[in-house]
Amino acid sequence: MDPTPLPFEDGFAAEKLFNQGFSYTYDDVIFLPNYIDFAADAVELKTNLSRNLQLSVPLVASPMDTVSESAMAAAMASLGGIAIIHSNTTAAVQASLVRAAKSRRVPILHDPVFLPPSAEIASVDDFSNSPFILVTESGNPRSTLLGYVSRDNWLKTNQNDIGCRVRDYLVESPVTVPWSYDLAEIDATLNEKKANSVGLVRDDGELVDLVTREDVDRVKGYPKLLAQGSVGSNGEWIVGAAIGTREQDKERLEQLVKAGVNVVVLDSSQGSSIYQLEMIKYVKKVYPEIDVIGGNVVTAYQADRLIQAGVDGLRVGMGSGSICTTQEVCAVGRGQATAVYKVSSTAYKSGIPVIADGGISNSGHIVKALSLGASTVMMGSFLAGSTEAPGAYEYQNGQRVKKYRGMGSLEAMTKGSDQRYLGDTAKLKIAQGVVGAVKDKGSVLKFIPYTLQAVRQGFQDIGASSLKSAHNLLRSRELRLEVRTGAAQVEGGIHGLVSYEKKYF
Repeated sequence: MDPTPLPFEDGFAAEKLFNQGFSYTYDDVIFLPNYIDFAADAVELKTNLSRNLQLSVPLVASPMDTVSESAMAAAMASLGGIAIIHSNTTAAVQASLVRAAKSRRVPILHDPVFLPPSAEIASVDDFSNSPFILVTESGNPRSTLLGYVSRDNWLKTNQNDIGCRVRDYLVESPVTVPWSYDLAEIDATLNEKKANSVGLVRDDGELVDLVTREDVDRVKGYPKLLAQGSVGSNGEWIVGAAIGTREQDKERLEQLVKAGVNVVVLDSSQGSSIYQLEMIKYVKKVYPEIDVIGGNVVTAYQADRLIQAGVDGLRVGMGSGSICTTQEVCAVGRGQATAVYKVSSTAYKSGIPVIADGGISNSGHIVKALSLGASTVMMGSFLAGSTEAPGAYEYQNGQRVKKYRGMGSLEAMTKGSDQRYLGDTAKLKIAQGVVGAVKDKGSVLKFIPYTLQAVRQGFQDIGASSLKSAHNLLRSRELRLEVRTGAAQVEGGIHGLVSYEKKYF
């Protein structure tokens, strides 16, 4: 072998690439392949969300009101990740969403309505968004389960008869099991009792939900999960929640802690403020057992301020979301690849994990974010439109879609998210986001396992058998990158075809 040094640099170390005065996003950069001596299935994706909170996989659902509520929180926890429940609602409702997600050990959540047998069902609206109404003796969750009324069955059989009661449509379902039963235990109970459904009951006697045979068969049909679910020491799902930095958020925080929240995220588009510094210190003083994640930040200077105030994690990104217009409206922000690398480089010195928030459109973006120093990625549009995302499906131009809106949109601001942009006291509201729609993606329980496998293959290609290994390759300068021209980006995507069908699994 010729020992003569190559007359060129075969790729660049990250520190050289990101110190040239350019603001790069994920599509601007590409990793060069490395040596492989392990299988993709051997890649370990365990990571830390915050200083004290570990996850099996590095995925976080964003605290947006069209992304993260109870169903998303239960599903993400079952996958080994976590959801941060949004604060664009009252403190009491947010706390109830946290409690609902933590009140089961299966990724099935119907948000049922409770009624007594004597109640009348006047219209389909009485079912709310649930497929059934749970019927108890007194009509509340702390009463004996008598059965349920199926929404579909009511629609088929109801003839608008005046005076018909819940009891007229009742399907008996007296079998109940502890809330902590997992899918296998529920499946075994259904088989043993020859039942079509079971009620989930908390230790204090509260009826949580109903799980049907159809639910179990559906979830069993999804890909087997390669990661352990995110479960706390008390056996409940790990769930996070967002709060603001105003005085009233201290009351919100108290209710969330009582509901069992595991981590709080200070939700601000620009986190380097006196308001956030004071709230960080308050949370750490009053609730030292709760990890607090600060942000959003995009510079090392911003990050250092929050680290000195005592944060347990940092959220990185400003204006990089698909529905965010902050960079256009305010001329402030940073390309996400540059932001993640520079913030994680300084946070690493203090042992503070970084969440790469925004700009995630595919599995390759996840690989890039994590390999550039992030410990987790936070996703909005990637999860919006899924079965577990809040909202109802509708049809647009023949496609089944769900609403997806930025928390900086005027529509979201009317619900209270203007506090996130430090605009809750402003006389004029300036939008920093838009309202749109995303197509139906099915359940996150189906497509996230495929996404994770693609991430493992990406890590295999760069020679990293774990997140820690990827970060070591980055900091040892063994991981090499290059900037892609516009033509290279086109070449790296699908091109030159008359037509094609885009399927990844």
